Amino acid sequence: MLETAFDLGPHAVFIWSAYAVTAVCMIGLTVGVVASDRRQRHLLADLEARGITRRSAAKQVSDAALEKPETQAKSKSQAKPAPTRRKPEAKSSAAKTAAKAKTASRGSK
Repeated sequence: MLETAFDLGPHAVFIWSAYAVTAVCMIGLTVGVVASDRRQRHLLADLEARGITRRSAAKQVSDAALEKPETQAKSKSQAKPAPTRRKPEAKSSAAKTAAKAKTASRGSK
């Protein structure tokens, strides 16, 4: 019975080599993902050690939260606001129509 389960005929070498290549690729991908995860976690820990935090990180209770309200107000007024990015303004429908007409007139010349 065991012989019939593994009897792959004349293509046995091809089939086993395909399994081997697939296994090597899967192991390689797994090792790559784990190594990348470790690198990213190490980089993140270094950044957080330097005081750079993620915007998505939950705010933790610190000594500043336990300070007197006057001290908090003073420190808030001294803090610089975060720079904001402006989104490019979208073209109006009239501008889009004019641009299409201009492109169409160029193509007809």
